[in-house]
Order: sequence, then C-alpha cells, then structure tokens
Amino acid sequence: MRTRPDRLALLGGTPVRERPFAAWPEFDDREEAAVAEALSRGEWGGYPMPNHFASRFEQRFAARHDCEHGQLVANGTVSLEIALEALGVEHGAEVIVPAYTFEATAASALFAGCVPVFADVRREDYCLCPDAVEAAITSRTQAIVPVHLAMSVADLDRLGEIAQRHGLAVIEDCAHAHGARWRGRGVGSWGDAGSFSFQTSKLMTCGEGGIVVTKDRRTSEKLHALTNCGRAAAEAAPPGLIGHNYRLSDLQAALLDAQLERLDEQLERRARHAERFRAGLERIPGLEPVATDERVTTQAIYQFVLRYDAEAFAGASRDTFVAALIAEGVPCDGRFYEDLTQSPLLAKGNGRYPAFDASPPPAPCPNAARAAYDEAVWLPHPLFLGTVDDVDDVLVALEKLSRRAPQLSETQVHAKARTER
Repeated sequence: MRTRPDRLALLGGTPVRERPFAAWPEFDDREEAAVAEALSRGEWGGYPMPNHFASRFEQRFAARHDCEHGQLVANGTVSLEIALEALGVEHGAEVIVPAYTFEATAASALFAGCVPVFADVRREDYCLCPDAVEAAITSRTQAIVPVHLAMSVADLDRLGEIAQRHGLAVIEDCAHAHGARWRGRGVGSWGDAGSFSFQTSKLMTCGEGGIVVTKDRRTSEKLHALTNCGRAAAEAAPPGLIGHNYRLSDLQAALLDAQLERLDEQLERRARHAERFRAGLERIPGLEPVATDERVTTQAIYQFVLRYDAEAFAGASRDTFVAALIAEGVPCDGRFYEDLTQSPLLAKGNGRYPAFDASPPPAPCPNAARAAYDEAVWLPHPLFLGTVDDVDDVLVALEKLSRRAPQLSETQVHAKARTER
C-alpha cells in the first residue's frame, strides 16, 4: 500500500484520497438501447399496465428471487404500504418493525392505516431481533416487517417460525438486498411478500422505483389493483379495492431490465473486494464489520457497515471519526439512520394517525440507539465496485486514523441523520 503524510486531513493534513471512487450508477449501451426501444414503442408511462418492459422485468426479477409474481411500483415505500394492504392487514392493527432502519419502513405502516411497533435489533448485525419481536407481540399484532439491513439478512428461520405460530404476515423489506440469498433461496421469497427499492443509491436503480414480489397469485392480483387505480389484472376483480396510481413508467422499467443483467457480476465484484477489505481490517483495532450469518449464501452489500469502538480512537466520537474519514477522501456516513423510537419524523401527536398517537410509548431499544448514535459506520457500495487500489486506499485512510487517533480528540463533530429512500 502507498504511504501518505500522517497529519489528519480534518486538521489540515494531506488527504489519503483526492480522486473519486467508482461512479454510480453503472450503465452502458444496454441501458441506452432499452430506453431507446421504450421511446420508439411509445410506451412511456405505466398505463396500460403492464407495458412491455415492465411485464418482462417483473417476471425476470421475481424469478431471480424465487417468486412467481412481481409488481412494479413508484418507489420502495409504497411497495411496503400496498403489501400490507394486499395481505389484509387491518386498519389499526399493529405491525412490528425494527427500530434501526429508514423511517419509511414504519411510515408505510402508518400510510396503510396501521400502528408501527418498534422492536430492537441484534447487536451483531443490526437486523430485527427475534426475541424482541416475541416480546412485542400482542393480540393486535398482524404483521412483522424484517429489514435486511445494509449487508445483513434478518433471521428468516426464527422470524418465520414466530410468525407462523402467531398467525402473522411477514413482509421482507429488501430495499438493500437485491440478489441476496438465505440458505440458497432468494430474499423476498421467505415471507408472504418482499419489497425492493430502486432509488438512485440502491444496488439496482432506475432513479426511483420499487417492486413487490410474492409467490401467491391472489396477493399478486390485489397488488396489481392497488397499484393500478383499482383495475383488476384478471377478469375476476379483487373485491373492495379502490387502488392508487402507484405505477412505474416503462422508460424506468427498461432501465431496470438492463440493470438486472449486470446484478450478479456486481455482487461478485463487491464480494471479492469486501473479502480483501475484511482481511485488512484485522490489523486495525477498534473497527469490526457486522457479523455475516452463515445461512446467507449470497451476500448483497449495499453498505459495508463497521462497528466503531471509541476507546480504540482516544475516545473520539463516532461522528468525529466519520468526519475525519470523509476529510481523507473516503465517502461514509455515521448517523445513516435514527433509532426510530427517537426519530422526530415519527413523533406522535400530529393528529394524522390517531391510532398511533394513542398507542403505548415504545420500549427502549438500546442496540438501535447504540448503532444510530455511537457505533455504526456506513461505507457505500461503490467503494467496492472499483479496483483493488480503491479498497487499499480505504484501508490506508483507516490505518491513518488509527495511528493518529490522539489527533481526533482535538475536535468533535456531531452529525445529523440522513433521510432518503
């Protein structure tokens, strides 16, 4: 690895990295040809539904995740909302969600007329804790929404067993997990439905968009009607569904159809570079990657997440460490997500969601709070799409911060949460 001047860039030294990392999104003539074909077909919008590229992509993406049906939608938030509606989760019912995730996971339950109930995550991988789920179940609980977070997959075996025992629906939030597999089977196929996002930063993107996958034909028909203003996909219309206009344009579907062709190669490239990165981390005290469950047979790395130990860095806060790493030229984030029990976006009392306002206060979620405010460091996936030198530069920057940890105590930085899906 290359050596660099050791004064921290945050304090006026020379940054380790002054050129950008790999650009995202990746595209080539495949995307250009697909969009050109959609333009020439004149099928620019989402109606009539599905158009050429939407129909083809829904089938291909669902099959890639071992499901029979897929429904493209406008984004990865409404995908969760209509999944709850299609599965018959009732207004006022409780929906258990992890306390450490993007606010949209909980907000989608509110939009569907339900009450989100926050359960803590596991310290080792920041995914929904099955024990916390069991403790949160009441007579009003009707669904669980596990989130496959960053580079981890929630414990689908235990959560599935809990859901079956209590008669609960399971909707997998796979916004970070395109192509991931649990015990050889695609995420999204283990629950009653799986929700994916295609927002700009995600592992596949068309700018904005989402999809719900399912193995159940009847659920698929309801999803179609809820997306398409209540119009049925088949002759027998699902009863009592007014529906929204949550359609995705065929121009966007054309982009996704091309993006799917490169998914497996990108997964393999990230995994190869992540293996080198893990090996390098072993010589840097105070930084540990979140655990990877042995049942994850294909890992999707949307963000490579580290657990930060302030004691190894002269007591500097996680936010100070993140600011110092950014100054060295490495994009990263600390307060990527809030502890949702403390999120101002989900504060009660605005009058729009009376059932939520009247619900009991959330139980403390210490692992979520620790991750949000003290511990988690998020490294975006394009860092692992470039070259070996890119990976090594990230390690050089981390080693520099480790060697010069006393310099971090010269400043303290407090970050604000980022909100996007």
